[in-house]
Amino acid sequence: MRKIAVVLVGLVISLALFTSSAQAADKFGYIDLSRTFSEYNKTKTFDKVLSDKEKVYTDERDKKVADLKSLQDKMSLLNDKEREAKSAEMQTKVKAFQEYDNQKQADLKKEQDAKMKEILKDIEDAVKKYSEKEGYTMVFNDRVLVYQTKSMEITSQIIAILNSSSK
Repeated sequence: MRKIAVVLVGLVISLALFTSSAQAADKFGYIDLSRTFSEYNKTKTFDKVLSDKEKVYTDERDKKVADLKSLQDKMSLLNDKEREAKSAEMQTKVKAFQEYDNQKQADLKKEQDAKMKEILKDIEDAVKKYSEKEGYTMVFNDRVLVYQTKSMEITSQIIAILNSSSK
């Protein structure tokens, strides 16, 4: 009975040592996702493209709003009978403007979402590539960590990989 107890204690100690040595071999890191996203050249390029598209949209929208206001001002100068006749035309133009506005905003949002998804996929691929090369067991997003030390941050390395591959 004593021999069995000694063997069991030995097994437990061996298992504990093996587990702790396996855990000691794990390598962890984290990235600052916001910084990675904002310093990635592809993000900067996309921001410029999207900004240009938004400016074109805003200019078109402002022109359409000015046209509607002009029509509304002209209608206020008409007598009741003429105003009634133009009312249907005004409602049609307002509805067309609203549809245009909603569609353009939806298109811009859809394009932004697709590009963000693409950029996040690039970041994920870069983290995976770097982690496999450097032997990391786990890499976390800094937003989910309550505490982290700067020695575990690999953000700069990931940004370098992303920007070198996007040139």
